[in-house]
Amino acid sequence: MDTTSQKVRGSALPCYGAAAVWVVRALAFDLYRVSHFTFTAVLSLGVYLLLRALCGGGAAPAKASEAPEAEPQKPEATGNPELDKMLDDGRKAISEMKRLDDAIEDEKISADIRRLEASCQQIFAQVKASPDKLPQIRKFMDYYLPTTLKLLNAYDRMDSTGAAGENITGTKAKVENIMGTIAAAFEKQLDSLFGSEAMDISTDISVLETMLSQEGLAGAEMKAETTKNADGTDIKLEL
Repeated sequence: MDTTSQKVRGSALPCYGAAAVWVVRALAFDLYRVSHFTFTAVLSLGVYLLLRALCGGGAAPAKASEAPEAEPQKPEATGNPELDKMLDDGRKAISEMKRLDDAIEDEKISADIRRLEASCQQIFAQVKASPDKLPQIRKFMDYYLPTTLKLLNAYDRMDSTGAAGENITGTKAKVENIMGTIAAAFEKQLDSLFGSEAMDISTDISVLETMLSQEGLAGAEMKAETTKNADGTDIKLEL
């Protein structure tokens, strides 16, 4: 905003300078001869060209310093073509969700979009960390995610028309009603990625409980029997 205002002021300054010449000449001298007008016109033109050259020279560095907006960088290649494609598609999908969140005014829809975005970010992060989970999200990437974006884009287009016809209103209502279900499904997809880990942890817990029980160490409040010291004092051991 500051740069734009500086450019506007810089471009108008030569005109102001040329006009000032006429004002000063009119106040200080009588302009009643053709030669007076001719001299003032030449002087005014000279001031205009001088200021224009100065303003142009000052604006050039500002333009040179303006850097174009950097495009979002693609994630570094992992060496796994399928995983790289998933990460690239995921990056584009999240970028589109952000755009839709900004474009759609309905707060409920926006809240659901943010739920989708959060789930997707975690899904992609989990699969990137464990590429063996790629098959688990193949249908999610090939159908559920693109279909959801298609529905949201249709909603955005219809909503931007500002019309309230039967087809537009009915379609928007259907999308609004399904969004909560879709957001919950995305969260369930994320949860399913932890299925094998949850099973492993459950197995470890079962084995640990069995071993503790066999060693006599199991129980919520395991206490050793009270024993007597040689001097007759009590010793109470608690685990």
